[in-house]
Amino acid sequence: MKRKGDSTDIQTGTASQMRRAPLWKRVWNEKVLYLILLPTMLYFIFFKVLPIINMRLAFYSFNARGPWRFSGLHYFEMIFSSPAFFNILKNTLIISFMKYILLFPFFLIFAIMLTQVRSWGFRKYVQVISYLPHFLSWVVIAGIWIDALSIQGGVNELLGLFGIEAHDFMTDRSVIRWILMICEGWRSIGWDSIIYYTAIISISPSLFEAADMDGANTFQKIWHVVLPALITPAVTMFILNLGFFLSAGFDQVLNFSNTAVESTIDILDTYIYRIGIQGGQYSLATAVSLIKGVVGMILVLATHLVSKRLTGEGVW
Repeated sequence: MKRKGDSTDIQTGTASQMRRAPLWKRVWNEKVLYLILLPTMLYFIFFKVLPIINMRLAFYSFNARGPWRFSGLHYFEMIFSSPAFFNILKNTLIISFMKYILLFPFFLIFAIMLTQVRSWGFRKYVQVISYLPHFLSWVVIAGIWIDALSIQGGVNELLGLFGIEAHDFMTDRSVIRWILMICEGWRSIGWDSIIYYTAIISISPSLFEAADMDGANTFQKIWHVVLPALITPAVTMFILNLGFFLSAGFDQVLNFSNTAVESTIDILDTYIYRIGIQGGQYSLATAVSLIKGVVGMILVLATHLVSKRLTGEGVW
C-alpha cells in the first residue's frame, strides 16, 4: 500500500541524486535550459569576461605589430596629473548623482501611484505608455528632445504663448545637466519601476484587510504596509546601481553633447571614447576604464556592508 509521504520521499531522493551527479550529466539533463541561456553566456564571455583579461593593457604600452612593453603606473600618473581629468571626473560624479540618487525615489513613487489607480484599463494604458521610451535608442530620444528644446521647438512655442522669450536650452550649460536627468527619468521611470510594482502587488491582501479593520487611511497603508515590502528590492537595486556610478550614461551624453556644453557634460566614458577610439591611446583609455571598474566595485561592496549593518538587507 502506497503511503502518503512516498511521493515526497521519491522527489527528495531524485533531487539528492541529481546534486551528486557529475557536472556534465547535470548539464546534459538540463540541456534545453542551457541552450536558451547560451546567447546570454556568450555575450558576457566576449564582452565582459575577456575584456577583464586585457585590462593588463593599462600597465603596458600598446604595440599593434610587436610585444607590449611594460610601463608600470605610467598611464595612471598621466591621468592624475591631467587637470582635464578632474573636471571630467567632477562632471561624471554630478551627472551620476542626479541620475542614480535624485531620480531613485521617483521610481518608487511612480510604482506606488500606479497601484493606487482604480481603473484596471487606465492603469495598463499608463504602464504601456511609460514603458515605451525604454525601448527607444538614445539616437531617437536625443532627436526628439533636441527638436523639442531648440529655438523653434515645441517648448519655446509653448513658452511664447505666455510671453516668455525663446531660449536655446541645448546650448545652455546651466540647464543641460537637468535636461539629461529629466530625459533619463522620462525614459526609465516606467521600466525601472516594474520591480517595485511587482513587489507591491505581491503583498498579501490580508495585510491591507487588517489595515482597513484598524481604520488606516491610504497614506498609513502605504507607510506601514507598502514601504516595508519595498525595502529589500529598493536596497538591492540601489546598491547595484552604484556599480555604474562612474558611467553616467555614455550613449545619452554622446548624443546630447555639442561644443557649447561639452565642458559641462563631458564624462569618463566620452573621455575614454575620445582618447581611445578616436585618438588611438588604447593604454591610457584602458587605465581610465580600470579606475572606473575598481571604484564601482568598491562602491558596491561598501554600500552592501553599510546596508547590511543598518537594515540587515544587502545584495546577498
